[in-house]
Amino acid sequence: MTQPSIVRISGTQRFAELAAAVTEERVFDDDEKQRRWLEGCRREEAISELLQRHDDKRLSIKDVDEVAWELGVSRPTLYRLISAFRRNRTVSSVEPRTRGRRKNAFVLDPRREKLISLAIREIYLKPERPTMTYLIEQVRAKCARARLPLPDRRTIKARVDRIDKRVAALKRKDSSGVKATKAIPGQYAASRPLEVVQIDHTEVDLFLVDETTRKAMNVRPWLTLAIDVFTRMVVGFHLSMERPSRISIGLCMLNAVYEKSAWLTEHAIDARWPTVGLPEALHVDNGADFRSRAFSWACREEGIRLIWRPVGAPRYGGHIERLIGTIMGRVHFYPGTTFASPAARQDNDSASFSAMTFREFECALGWEIAGRYNQQIHSALLRPPIAVWEENEASTPLRMPRDRMAFWASFLPDAYRKLRPDGIWIHDLPYWSNALSAEVGRHAGDLLIKYDPRDVSRIFVQHPSTRHFIEARARNLEFPAISLREWKLARKVQRAKGRGERDDDQLMRTALAQRQIIAEAIAKTAAARNNPLQSQIVGDDFGSGSMTGIDSRIPSELELSEPPPDVQTKPPHR
Repeated sequence: MTQPSIVRISGTQRFAELAAAVTEERVFDDDEKQRRWLEGCRREEAISELLQRHDDKRLSIKDVDEVAWELGVSRPTLYRLISAFRRNRTVSSVEPRTRGRRKNAFVLDPRREKLISLAIREIYLKPERPTMTYLIEQVRAKCARARLPLPDRRTIKARVDRIDKRVAALKRKDSSGVKATKAIPGQYAASRPLEVVQIDHTEVDLFLVDETTRKAMNVRPWLTLAIDVFTRMVVGFHLSMERPSRISIGLCMLNAVYEKSAWLTEHAIDARWPTVGLPEALHVDNGADFRSRAFSWACREEGIRLIWRPVGAPRYGGHIERLIGTIMGRVHFYPGTTFASPAARQDNDSASFSAMTFREFECALGWEIAGRYNQQIHSALLRPPIAVWEENEASTPLRMPRDRMAFWASFLPDAYRKLRPDGIWIHDLPYWSNALSAEVGRHAGDLLIKYDPRDVSRIFVQHPSTRHFIEARARNLEFPAISLREWKLARKVQRAKGRGERDDDQLMRTALAQRQIIAEAIAKTAAARNNPLQSQIVGDDFGSGSMTGIDSRIPSELELSEPPPDVQTKPPHR
């Protein structure tokens, strides 16, 4: 019987057929990667068929040789491919290897490998964080001393790149590298409005001008912002020319908790800002103002829980940080901006372009928050923050302070002063309230004073009997409602004017003359005490005769009508 002839198809022919079959299945744009993937598909198909025929058990040499001839590889290579396929069962496991040296394959001699490794460990992985150039110089110097061929720069850099980036950052004390290699999955989230409110400060990237002179000020304002984590609504802010303090936090909280329609009307801002109410928790950083006892007491008194971020982990305040970045990005469009960095500012003199006063910028900032930010679609919510707030506002229990005056005063800065008959003195101003009249001369201790740095025309005094805060006005009822900063500046100008009007030469001459008079008096007194007989006064020291015995009184009418006692009255002449 005639045996049927077996027609063998070469590996090249099989590859061409497979390539034609998957022409429309182009996976990679790169031709070389596409070719390797097609060859891997061909190998995967042949090996899968071979294993299936033998039920994935022991393979016969004859079948292995046939598949090896079909794929155009040797028998050992096919066994290696079969082993790799059994482990992974993927096309990539049997793809052809790229030609050339394998990745991370080093071919230097052991002496130079050891020298480079030692130099990396002793020089590069140190807290001083030497540069790559310095490391290369040191390695080449060591090789030259050892009479070894100098390694190429890329050779040394390849050894450094093999080190785990986090290990290298920890060894070199590189905090930015450690943060970059630390996984931070998840996000800080809230489930309802006012569950968590984040607060932080930033120096505004803008120079302002003086209210009166319109000249550029040499300091920039500071902005305190508060954002609700759930709705992303800006619930409050405070702008100040002073550096951040618990005053800034307290005034921001006052703006956040209470209704804002009066403030919007005062600043002529036609926008809705419906946020109101006490937050359940405040999420803050570890600044001294947030760690102050007064701030902690004020929050505890109103049932507000404080959450401090982990030290050195600003990512936990990501919501407020992104808000600050967004607001500052809009500020960069205003005249007088300093931009985000010197590189962005280039050679511009920001102060020379400044044009807005403090009140004008505060009004523009109110428009930016209430009229733009709260109304724009938020990238995380895919909705405007104000829409999310209004949707959940009805289902959120509203908590307000029990005593508006007490809450107002709890976040304000404090001082202790005595009650004097003429009032309470603070900031070089006297204050008075008729409610304190009964305590004058009866209360010897100091009274707790709270003051609002935005308006020094009034203070808040804790009554010693009722412990409630009462308002005391400046004794001069016409004193204007100016800020503490303006009052101190006015006092500073007045003191400077007074120093200009003072005659220092006259004061110096007066002091010298008084010193001479005192010195002469001391010398004369000492001489008189040492020589009592010579100290009898015959006349005064000025040589004008003694005035002892002279009656300098103005005589009365009776004395004038009577003759002097030592004068003899002559009888009338007859």
